[in-house]
Amino acid sequence: MYDREGRFRMEDTMNAARIEYTEKGVMHMASRRCDIIRISLSSATLAIMTKFNVPRQFYLDIPDARIMKVGCMLMRMNANNTIEVRFLRLLTQKELDRIFVYSTHPAHRDRVLDARG
Repeated sequence: MYDREGRFRMEDTMNAARIEYTEKGVMHMASRRCDIIRISLSSATLAIMTKFNVPRQFYLDIPDARIMKVGCMLMRMNANNTIEVRFLRLLTQKELDRIFVYSTHPAHRDRVLDARG
């Protein structure tokens, strides 16, 4: 499925996020803090703060932009504490714009939220 999907341009950002996954079957939901450092409509690069076993599938929450429970699949784990993930659904352009509005990256300093939509 992923090999036939078109590629979307990754853009630098800096947003706080949370990885949520189940531990020990379905009895315990765990979450870990991370930062989104690059994002596109279909994928993202996340910087994780602490070493832990990242599961193959998990949810990504972006609380500042009010985007909850985006399903993700782990694609690659890098040595510099970053991971590359693919979203199980494409983000909408409206969600991506909301992420950039709440980003602390200097490239998105002048972005404003459109309240009409």
